[in-house]
Amino acid sequence: MSLIDRLKFTDGLIPAITQDYKTGEVLMVAYMNKEAVKKTLKTRKCNYYSRSRKKMWLKGESSGHTQKVKAIYVDCDMDCLLIKIEQLGGACHTGYKSCFYREFKSGRLMLKGKKVFDPKKVY
Repeated sequence: MSLIDRLKFTDGLIPAITQDYKTGEVLMVAYMNKEAVKKTLKTRKCNYYSRSRKKMWLKGESSGHTQKVKAIYVDCDMDCLLIKIEQLGGACHTGYKSCFYREFKSGRLMLKGKKVFDPKKVY
């Protein structure tokens, strides 16, 4: 049985957490279907499945901010992936390096990140 056949997909998808391979910073969470996992393994570039657009997409296909795969980990239940990547440009479509640029603290959202690109110039 192949690795992909052993993964547990829910409604055809598996969550994928991307993490900067050098710093350990969590950059984003997205979903993959079997085809996206296969393509990611083959090309060593992150491919995902968009639930809203209902199609596969290559990270950076519009922005040029690609993710080079350095390592892929699977959790103990085989239902989640952790992908350590080299991020070229920002990971978040809003212009931040990470999608996790806000901290919930004392009942408020506190801005913790800084923009690394202007999304109006990229998208």
